[in-house]
Amino acid sequence: MISKQDMILNEGIRAREVRLVDQNGEQLGIKSRNEALEIASRVNLDLVLVAPNAKPPVARIMDYGKFRFEQQKKEKEARKNQKTISLKEVRLSPTIDEHDFNTKLRNAIKFLEKGDKVKASIRFKGRAITHKEIGQRVLVRFAEECKEVASVETAPKMDGRSMFLILAPKNEK
Repeated sequence: MISKQDMILNEGIRAREVRLVDQNGEQLGIKSRNEALEIASRVNLDLVLVAPNAKPPVARIMDYGKFRFEQQKKEKEARKNQKTISLKEVRLSPTIDEHDFNTKLRNAIKFLEKGDKVKASIRFKGRAITHKEIGQRVLVRFAEECKEVASVETAPKMDGRSMFLILAPKNEK
């Protein structure tokens, strides 16, 4: 499939004959390139090659400028309706106190309610890495506290000296 930006039109068409479709979508049959160009110029429109790989290639009579404008408008609308999800990180420690835990939890819930994903990570320092289960308990508790607004996308897992889990917001439908 040829991309919309690279469409071949008017004198750029090299095929000797084309299957012609007029501006109303009606088939005009197989015409020579020059005859098709003549018909298009008679109605002050462009001859655009829409299916160059067909046998014979399919050309359509249309207002190419208007067509490009409509395409750009559709693409802009699609970009506008697209929601970007960012990943926010909350860092915890294996020996986190209750108040600090609740503060991090509130921040994470705020991010999730906005529609962002949250990566909760624990960095093990020194000999704390020998007690990975303590860090895992903290992360499991964190996920448990967020379960009303989030679901666990990635279970707690180790990555070097840190352990993390990813929470995704629950869909409100």
